Amino acid sequence: MIRIFLIGYMGAGKTTLGQPLARALGVDFIDLDWYIEGRFHCSIPQLFTERGEAGFRQVEQRMLHEVGEMENVVVSTGGGTPCFGDNVDYMRRMGQTVFLQASEEALFRRLRVARYKRPLLRDKDDDELRAFIRTSLEARLRFYSQAEYTLPSDELESRSQIARTVERTIRLLGLPFPPSPLCQNQ
Repeated sequence: MIRIFLIGYMGAGKTTLGQPLARALGVDFIDLDWYIEGRFHCSIPQLFTERGEAGFRQVEQRMLHEVGEMENVVVSTGGGTPCFGDNVDYMRRMGQTVFLQASEEALFRRLRVARYKRPLLRDKDDDELRAFIRTSLEARLRFYSQAEYTLPSDELESRSQIARTVERTIRLLGLPFPPSPLCQNQ
């Protein structure tokens, strides 16, 4: 049984790595934010607006416990998921936890282009965004660092970088490496 939780700051590459990792392992992929949106039939920004951050975090925790019972999954959590309630302890009890550690510069580059989709970043200019990343990342590191494994995630920009990181992750977790479909055709 495989149950892997990818944690890290928003923009660290949890979904970017999680989808091909799950595919390589032959298991299901769950993006916790997408799962929440599907269950509640509204977007994360709408849930934030309607319930506030505290209300959203309660929903998020319930949904984490729901997907945490599933078997053979790679779960990409929200950036704040490990920082509330008993979430990080729960994930460690239920499966393997991997902290995707991205540099502030990589996070800035990735979040700068996607800030309109993220409620906590929407109204920030570049200087405010950099300051927000630095401050909130510093506050969250104590939670992220509780993961069993830490994996650098700055190099998730191309297919080849992602493929190498998938291989590195499988080795890091001590999982059997599935045969490559490319090797089978040669």
